[in-house]
Amino acid sequence: MSITEIGFAGVIFLLVLIFLRVPIAISLAFAGFIGYAAIDGWAPALKMAGLVPYQMASAYSLSVIPLFILMGAVASRANMASELFQACNAMFSGIRGALANASIGACTLFGAICGSSIATAATFSRVAIPEMRRHGYDPAFAGGTVASAGTLSVLIPPSVLTAIYSIVAEVSLVKLYAAAFVPGFVLAGLYVITVWTVAWLKPKWIPRVPSMPLRDRLRASVGMWKLGLLFFIAVFGIYFGWFSPTEAAGVAAFLAIIIGFATRSMTARDLVDCMLETVYTTASILLVVAGAFIFSRFIVLTQFPTELTKWAHLSELSPFWILMAVMALYIALGTFLDEVSTILITVPITLPLINAIGYDGVWFGIFVTIMCTIGLITPPTGMTVFVIQAQHPEIPVMRIYGGTLPFLAADFVLVALLILFPAMALWLPSIVG
Repeated sequence: MSITEIGFAGVIFLLVLIFLRVPIAISLAFAGFIGYAAIDGWAPALKMAGLVPYQMASAYSLSVIPLFILMGAVASRANMASELFQACNAMFSGIRGALANASIGACTLFGAICGSSIATAATFSRVAIPEMRRHGYDPAFAGGTVASAGTLSVLIPPSVLTAIYSIVAEVSLVKLYAAAFVPGFVLAGLYVITVWTVAWLKPKWIPRVPSMPLRDRLRASVGMWKLGLLFFIAVFGIYFGWFSPTEAAGVAAFLAIIIGFATRSMTARDLVDCMLETVYTTASILLVVAGAFIFSRFIVLTQFPTELTKWAHLSELSPFWILMAVMALYIALGTFLDEVSTILITVPITLPLINAIGYDGVWFGIFVTIMCTIGLITPPTGMTVFVIQAQHPEIPVMRIYGGTLPFLAADFVLVALLILFPAMALWLPSIVG
C-alpha cells in the first residue's frame, strides 16, 4: 500500500472504531498509533505515542480550558443563571414570546461565561422550561428553545470549543474570539426573530405573558451585574490587550469565586464541587485531545491532506462546491459525534483543503463552530436535546427535536450569511490585529 492509501485506510479504521462504540479518545489514539507504525515502524510510533501526551500536558495554551470551565461552574453554582433569566425576562416582558426570548438572551449571556453548551442547556432546562410550561407554552417548543439556545455557548466567546480549534489549527485564539463575536450575537438575534415568527404562525404555542411594572424590571435587571463584570474581564480584557486568553480566564475564574462568596450565593462545599467538576470535565476533554494529537501526527505523515488538496484542484470543482461538500461532511458527522471529537478528527484534514481554495483559517474556525451548533440539535445524537429530555422525561425526545426545527433553520441562515459575507467574521479580527 502507498502512504496515501494507508492514510485513507486509517481514517476508515477510525470511523469503524467509533461506530463500534470504542471511546473516542481510545479510537483516535489507537488508529493513529497503528497507522504511524505501519508507515514509520514500531519504535518511532512508540516514541511518538509517549511524547505527544507529555508535550500536550505541558502546553501553556491548554491551561485556558480548565480555567474557563471553572469560571462557568462557579457561575452556575452561584445562582447567576436564575438571576440572569429573571433579568432577561424583565427586558422582554409584555412581548409575545417573552419567556422564550428571555431563555435565548440568558443562554447567550451565560454562554459568554460558561463556554459549554451542555452545561448551559442543563442549567436553563431547570430554570426556564418550568416557567414556560407554567405559562402555557407548548412543551416541545419550550424544550426546543432551550436546547437550541444552549448551543450558543459553543459560538459566543470565550468558547472552550473555539479554544480547542485554536490549538489544533494553530490559529490565534484572540482573533478567533473576535471573529466569533458578531456571528454569535447575530445567531442570538436570528433565534429571537424565530420566536417571533413562530408566535405569529402558532400563537397557541406561545401565550402572551403579562407585562412587568417598570420598578420590577429595574429590580430584576440589577442581577445582570455579576455576569456583566465577568464577561467584560474575560472577553474585553482579551480584546483590549489587558490579558492573554489564559490570564483573562484565570482572573475571571478567581473573580467569579470572589463574587460567589461575597454575595453568599456559594459555600466552600460548592467551591469544592466546582473544582471537582472542572477536573472531571477537563480530564475527559484532554484525553480526547491527546488521542487527536496522536492521530494528527499520523495524518501529517501520510500527506493525506496534501493529496486531498491536489484532488480538489484536479477535479476543477469551484470553491463553493468544495465548501458545500465540507459542510455536508460536518452535518453527517454531527449526527453521531460530539463537537469536540468532530473538530479534533476533521480539522487536520479539512483545514489545508479550505486554505488551498482561498478561505481564511480564522473564518473556517467560525464556520466549523457553527456547524457544530447544528450537530448539537440534529438527530439521532443531538447532545443538548438529550440533556433536556433527561431532565424532563415527560417530553418525548422526538417532540423536542421538532421544537428545534425552527431554530435549525436560523442556523442555516447564519451559515449562508457567513458564506456570502465573510467580513462578518473577519472584520473584528482585522481591528484587534
